[in-house]
Amino acid sequence: MSASQGPWFWLGNETLKVPAALFALNRRRLCERLRNNEDVPKGAFVVLQGGEETQRYCTDTGVLFRQESFFHWTFGVTESGCYGAIDVDTGKSILFVPKLPESYAVWMGKIHPPEHFKGKYAVDEVQYSSDIASVLSAKKPSMLLTLRGVNTDSGSVCREASFEGISQFTVNNVLLHPEIVECRVFKTDMELEVLRYTNRISSEAHKEVMKAAKVSMKEYELESVFLHYCYSRGGMRHTSYTCICGSGDNSSVLHYGHAGAPNDKTLQDGDMCLFDMGGEYYCYSSDITCSFPANGKFTPDQRAIYEAVLKSSRAVMKAVKPGVAWPDMHRLADRVHLEELTKLGLLKGNVDDMLKAHMGAVFMPHGLGHFLGIDVHDVGGYPEGVERIDLPGLKSLRTARTLQERMVLTIEPGIYFIDHVLDQALKDPAQSCFINNEVLQRFRGFGGVRIEDDIAVTSGGMELLTCVPRTVEEIEAHMAGGSEGVCKAFDRVVLSEPL
Repeated sequence: MSASQGPWFWLGNETLKVPAALFALNRRRLCERLRNNEDVPKGAFVVLQGGEETQRYCTDTGVLFRQESFFHWTFGVTESGCYGAIDVDTGKSILFVPKLPESYAVWMGKIHPPEHFKGKYAVDEVQYSSDIASVLSAKKPSMLLTLRGVNTDSGSVCREASFEGISQFTVNNVLLHPEIVECRVFKTDMELEVLRYTNRISSEAHKEVMKAAKVSMKEYELESVFLHYCYSRGGMRHTSYTCICGSGDNSSVLHYGHAGAPNDKTLQDGDMCLFDMGGEYYCYSSDITCSFPANGKFTPDQRAIYEAVLKSSRAVMKAVKPGVAWPDMHRLADRVHLEELTKLGLLKGNVDDMLKAHMGAVFMPHGLGHFLGIDVHDVGGYPEGVERIDLPGLKSLRTARTLQERMVLTIEPGIYFIDHVLDQALKDPAQSCFINNEVLQRFRGFGGVRIEDDIAVTSGGMELLTCVPRTVEEIEAHMAGGSEGVCKAFDRVVLSEPL
């Protein structure tokens, strides 16, 4: 990135400079896709509405603002209450900002003129949002393309732009969504640079957590170590999602850390820890899970389960390349897990028969991974024509697409001992016949192991974005205070040149 790329978002110190050119390129890419869509008429304008600040329930206590993701991808604007428009034919952009009352200067700070935002975000024009109808009317658009569509991950419908006077325009809320979603699936070089940064900072924060971990600490104490590092060293005011800091049996709770289980257990000697945390910089996410023993030393059983998951992670990484179907990667992880659990004596029988009985989902009920970008579970998982696979484990995949260059995903296999799932399997003759219940009893209360890395698909394979201790030896050495060899994982799994 050169200085000629215009203004930057930058929080100083060692934080990353992100050029406004990143968003200008996104707008150009979007316009190119729309111009190639025969249903989009000449003279169409894209109109997006940004996020609005909210308060906590019925109080005047503000909730920390984070920009709406589609609006951020398109304009990179950090302020609330904005709109944006793009002339599809020319690519020219208009940012609409709120006309603030004089009282804002007393309570909230300086009131900037429109020229300030034109320079800050490198857009072609800035107007007040109160004038949006008259400004757009003067442009004589043939159609306004607004954003309405279902997020295939959450099931929620994204917010469609609305403003006083919109009824005077011809509005289409169908055409834009699939096009902008598909743009977000494929990352540009500048976007990849931001994702490398979020991974680097979050990886270092995970290493700080592992080094600080001690028996008798609270899970939330280690969460705070992660949060402090990400913010103080990386300028990350937001995390990508609620931190999951499970120890002991909590490490088998897939989305631990929520209000009903708020990272409040005390680490015990012999506990396995599963810490799933990711920092977010300028709305770009990371998503990393490290599993390690609370006391810094793996027991034989902990080592066996951990190395089984690591083996599946590395098998998937070696197989990832353009043209590979993501469900096949999930099946590969299942196969490796079942082979390793059979070697351990926990399972018995033929692995192919186990796969037909969906035994993989008994130990990994979630999907192998998901798209990553401005949202931690990024959009585009199930576009039209890509169907969900209604089978145990596979039905939880957040995408079933065939991999292509510039997709960014998580690879996060895991083995968990979840009493509810195990009890169901033991009641099912088709599955219980594979389980050595005597050995299984040894793992009741074990918790779980997940190893999660972020990767970018390249022309010949993948680029590993995450850099944390991964082998048993690396983890034990790091927790004991050493730092040698921490990133040797890169040597084993970077299979092609970075993008």
